[in-house]
Amino acid sequence: MKSAKETHPHLVTEMCEAGRRLYASALGAGRISRKEVGPAPCLVEFALLHPDPDDPDWLRPVPPSVALAQRLQPVEREIQERRQFSIDLADTFQQFLAISAQMPPTTHAITVLEGVERINAALDVAIAESRTEVLTIQPGGGRSEHLLSQALKRSKPLIERGLSLRTLYQHTVRYNQSTFAYVDKMAGAKVEIRTLEELIERLIICDTTVAFIPAQAGDTVALELRHPGLVQYLIKVFEQLWHRATPLLEEVPYESTPHGITGVQRSIAKLLIEGHVDEAIARRLGMNVRTCRAHIAKLATALGSGSRAQLGYLIAQSGILDREQEG
Repeated sequence: MKSAKETHPHLVTEMCEAGRRLYASALGAGRISRKEVGPAPCLVEFALLHPDPDDPDWLRPVPPSVALAQRLQPVEREIQERRQFSIDLADTFQQFLAISAQMPPTTHAITVLEGVERINAALDVAIAESRTEVLTIQPGGGRSEHLLSQALKRSKPLIERGLSLRTLYQHTVRYNQSTFAYVDKMAGAKVEIRTLEELIERLIICDTTVAFIPAQAGDTVALELRHPGLVQYLIKVFEQLWHRATPLLEEVPYESTPHGITGVQRSIAKLLIEGHVDEAIARRLGMNVRTCRAHIAKLATALGSGSRAQLGYLIAQSGILDREQEG
């Protein structure tokens, strides 16, 4: 059997219309019949009515001052306990606050950001605080129009404030029309894009104060770095890659190779010799696995290979990697 609270649920502070009306009637008359209280069982549940000792068919109202005092007593007791807890807590930490006040201010050197929303919120704050330059490394192939649209939206306020943006992509973005459309929309701004065959993991640096790097595979956990030494180190890494990279609108200076092998295929050949599987090669060069395997097939045809094992041998014998190894 269900209780009155289950069939007529609400808090005492949210008394229903029937309850207010019947309680007021009981106070005015001094009592009320049990039948009348049927629509508002909450009055008995909250002890606002009690049985009439002279007649069980009637209920008498508890004076509102008494009912209020009964409800307030545990609340006031809890408030007093909480107040005492606050005093005790303050006393406990007072000695440590005195020590802390004598120490130089510090910032969180490394903050773990979990979830895409929190990462984007932290990025938005860091970019809004930027005053000179934002550096980014974006490994992988060409970006979708949606991602480039987001990048444009995030970059627009920086451009309007006159900040410079430098971005490193992989060579494979050169075959993506969306990238060049993005560049056209950024025309006239302090925006530079260069590409490399291979890149490190994603990196974003705002001025010389904060950097963001992935904390694990995927894009749901990142590290926000504010230690000056770490940020300066990452800036140096970026600058080394930047000086080796080729501006997007310039042709990649691949050296000529025998057998009609392209620069991309030579890069794949180098990784094959190192023992990398197709998926790893594709990931490092920012292309999909199907494209990678198409290049491997063309490489095998150019060198006359009939098997994967023979291809490795022929690459080593062909000399196509000699100039790179000498360099």
